[in-house]
Amino acid sequence: MKVREKFILISFITILFTFIISYFWKPFIWSFLLTAPLILMGIFDILQKKHTIRRNFPVIGRLRYVLESIRPEISQYFVETDTSGRPLNRIFRSLVYQRAKNVNDTEPFGTQMNVYRSGYEWMDHSMYAINKKITNFPKIKIGGNDCKQPYESCVLNISAMSFGSLSKNAVMAMNKGAKLGGFAQNTGEGGLSPYHLKFGGDIIWQIGTGYFGCRNDDGTFNAKSFTENANKPEVKMIEIKISQGAKPGHGGILPAIKNTPEIAKIRHIKPHIDVLSPPSHSAFSNPIELMYFIKKLRELSNGKPVGFKLCVGKKQEFIDICKAMIETGIKPDYIAVDGGEGGTGAAPVEFTNSIGMPLREGLVFVHDTLVGFNLKDEIKLMASGKIISGFHMARAMALGADICYSARAMMLSVGCIQALQCNNNTCPVGVATQNKSLMKGLDIEDKGQRVANFHHATVHSFLELLHAAGLEDPKDISRKHINRRISMHKIAKYSEIYPGLIKGCLLQKKTRPLEYQQYFEEENMLVTN
Repeated sequence: MKVREKFILISFITILFTFIISYFWKPFIWSFLLTAPLILMGIFDILQKKHTIRRNFPVIGRLRYVLESIRPEISQYFVETDTSGRPLNRIFRSLVYQRAKNVNDTEPFGTQMNVYRSGYEWMDHSMYAINKKITNFPKIKIGGNDCKQPYESCVLNISAMSFGSLSKNAVMAMNKGAKLGGFAQNTGEGGLSPYHLKFGGDIIWQIGTGYFGCRNDDGTFNAKSFTENANKPEVKMIEIKISQGAKPGHGGILPAIKNTPEIAKIRHIKPHIDVLSPPSHSAFSNPIELMYFIKKLRELSNGKPVGFKLCVGKKQEFIDICKAMIETGIKPDYIAVDGGEGGTGAAPVEFTNSIGMPLREGLVFVHDTLVGFNLKDEIKLMASGKIISGFHMARAMALGADICYSARAMMLSVGCIQALQCNNNTCPVGVATQNKSLMKGLDIEDKGQRVANFHHATVHSFLELLHAAGLEDPKDISRKHINRRISMHKIAKYSEIYPGLIKGCLLQKKTRPLEYQQYFEEENMLVTN
């Protein structure tokens, strides 16, 4: 029996016991002065829908807010540290909550960062800032020459989070938010569930190494079930997950306690067992095969955009993918770059801390390599890895991204309090659990609106930053607009730190930069020597 049910039972017994005792001993009726306020508070907590932790844990759930008012929670797992070494947990979590609740998100007394410490970053503004009311958010067209159903994507979307890792209520709240705000929700590798389709929000269906939702009994890819799901009208794009920032080179993890019969049916697996996805795909084993797999998925989905997601590891492997694009003439419609600092749920500690290229370096490498091979014009780039604020979006786009993904902020929007119980099925606010009693407290209507609120406020903030810099369109921002303090006495622009490549320079040896030469030493070159 859970806390909510226990409270109702204890309240009923208390009231009944008080009435019985009071019948024989009248003074006992005064005990209601103590019990009645607590019971009324508990009833109010159960009926209200804005605070999940109070709904799930009536009365005692209020203690969290009392304790937090004394000393705000600090989590070592959140975002990054500021330039004075303090965790930015409180700063960014407060920002997300304020925007999700549609309340004032301004701060008094200036910056909370040490602007003279190494690592501090800022954006150049202009004396001639654009004075323009923001009425519409820009859309980015995703779809190359071989795409028959291009997708007009918002500049910020919900990153990959699976049903199984998240509760059905959390998935539905995000889907409702996506529908309200006109942006997309990535399913994560756990497959396409009915809850991703509940409110008609745009869907990016992610296909991981386990091929959940489109797999045979032996775990290989099933073209028939893929075709059935891929052609649903809500599914706008297909994403092949090669690796993710939380655990690159490692398959997804779903503990047995969260693998319910419903989830097992959606994933085409057995229930109540640990689900460990393979670390790599069985549908392809080299860059050429990857290109033909992309072509196959595009054909089976009747020309919908197909891309892949990766956290950059060996540079040689991505360069080989670019060579394969040139040899086969097949190109993905987009590439999602995840940073090694990303991740919202559970992952092995060593993988989280020590594997995978960080987002900034990975994004720069992928963008510049595509430019060097003259491939970027047809391929859009999506960036994922602790993107929370409008400045994070501006920074990613300055480095080459066209679109941004956010996972952590979307979890916070639906009520995540970073209890760090994602892998234990005991999330107290019903976000990352399959416990029906806990997820019941997460109100889909309220939290769906909060997701839409956060998205709107963050994109609006991003556009305001652009206008402050005198820029009209997201494509106008470049590396020269972002500054970083290198030391107490040295500042550099991103254009100096990440100088970029000349378009097409990797196609010929005489124009190839020295740092790339080592990746072109094989005899079976796919580009002109």
